[in-house]
This record gives sequence, structure tokens and C-alpha cells, in this order.
Amino acid sequence: MPKPMMSGEDIENETKLHDSLSRIKHVIIVMSGKGGVGKSTVSSNLAQALSMKGYQTGLMDVDITGPNIPKMFHIEDEKLYANEKNMLIPISVPPSLSIMSMAFLLPSKDSAIMWRGPMKSSAIRQFIEDVDWGDLDYLIIDMPPGTGDEAMSIAQLIPKADGAVIVTTPQDVAVLDSRKSITFAAETNIPIIGIVENMSGFICPHCGKLTEIFGSGGGEKAAESLDIQFLGRIPMEPGVARSGDSGMPVVISEPESRSAIAFNKIVERIIRTVEKK
Repeated sequence: MPKPMMSGEDIENETKLHDSLSRIKHVIIVMSGKGGVGKSTVSSNLAQALSMKGYQTGLMDVDITGPNIPKMFHIEDEKLYANEKNMLIPISVPPSLSIMSMAFLLPSKDSAIMWRGPMKSSAIRQFIEDVDWGDLDYLIIDMPPGTGDEAMSIAQLIPKADGAVIVTTPQDVAVLDSRKSITFAAETNIPIIGIVENMSGFICPHCGKLTEIFGSGGGEKAAESLDIQFLGRIPMEPGVARSGDSGMPVVISEPESRSAIAFNKIVERIIRTVEKK
């Protein structure tokens, strides 16, 4: 059956989408199979680290019903403005990071978003085509957990994304769910850049000893069994929690910490992988 003809409005929207994506060199999707694994923490630190390395970076928070990226940068009270082309200008964070989130469009921090799939998909499309991202080296997309509406929308809107970074914790149940994200990526033709094992042991702030509260190595074993790159482990440190609450990612608030060092090594591996491809 032939496809229905596109209307003038549809053609205009497709043109806007293409124009926006054409100015973005690399798109990286950060995913997790379940909630609570620190995916937004990973996304914010990856984006901040890329920015600190001199890359023009965008961070798109597409967790429509639970946007928390603005809190992690202490910009949750910022409001969006439109330029002369009636496009939204993302919030700027030094040195070269632009952030877009549903949180900027809510009347208050406590507002609940009760949307079904089509409205979420429409919002995500607008985050791409109606936001003036400018020329970006990297766009990091922080996904909600799972493989639902938001993930499907991104896969359809950005079919040529450079790849996905899968975030898991060491426990078997988290690794099991991360495999579902990998299956989703394979079925939607999104390359897998690698797996990050977050909360991989607790580092005592007094003695520096590493205690494997949730075990260790689950993410690396999954990567090995699936023939996927293992990007690295992020330990648990009090500084990571402090940085999230204070609005300054740990790569900039405590750059000498083990977590910050791990994040920077992971970013270097991602850059090598993406640039090589």
C-alpha cells in the first residue's frame, strides 16, 4: 500500500527536524533498563565533561514526567525564551553546554505531567525541531528508564544516532533489565557504544576503602557476554550525591575524586568510539 501524501505542514515539520539534526555532529542516547541506576547522574556528568573538553554540547532531558536534569545544574528556576525565529533557546551552562528539559516549561516544581504517549512524542519532537540548539559537537539525550514511548520516539526521530550508552548497577536484576535496553537498541538499529556500571562499590570518605555493597562486575560480565564495549565503573562516593543536590556535577565540583576520574575516562572512550565510527 502506498504511503499517504504528506501535507504542507508535515513537509515543513520534516524540514525543520532535518535542519536541526544537520547541525548536530554526534547524538548519544543514555539509556537504562530500570529506574534508580543513576542514569541522569551519568548523563549530566558526561555532558559536563564533554563541555569541559571544549566540545559544544547539548543535553536533552526527555524524561517528560520526571525531569530532574535542571536540578543537577541548579537551573531549575530558569525560564525559556524564544528568538526571532520563534524557536526556544536552551538554557546555557558554562563553559559550552546547552540544556533543554520539560522542567523549564512547568508552572511550578511540583506540577505533575499526566500525558499519554502521543503527547510525550509530540513534546520530544518539539525539543529537537523547535529548539535552537545551534551547532553542536555532541547532543546527549537523557532517557527515562525502560523502552516505552520516549525511547521509541527518539529511535524514530533520530534514526542515525551515533549510539546508546547503557547504564546499569552491578546487581543481577539491574543487569537483566539493561539487556532489555540492548535488545531494544538492536531492534531499532541504534548502535551500542558501551555499558557503564554505576554505583560499583562504595568508597569510604574516611579511609578510602572500597566496599562492594551491590557487588561488582555485573555490567562488565554482561558486556563481555554480549560482545559490547565496557566503558567503565563509577564508584559510589558522598561527593556524587552532594554534587547532584548542589547543582554542580562531580566532574567539576570534585575533579580529583575517583568518580570524576572515572567519568572522564568513560568520556574519552566514548569520544574515541564515536569519532572512529
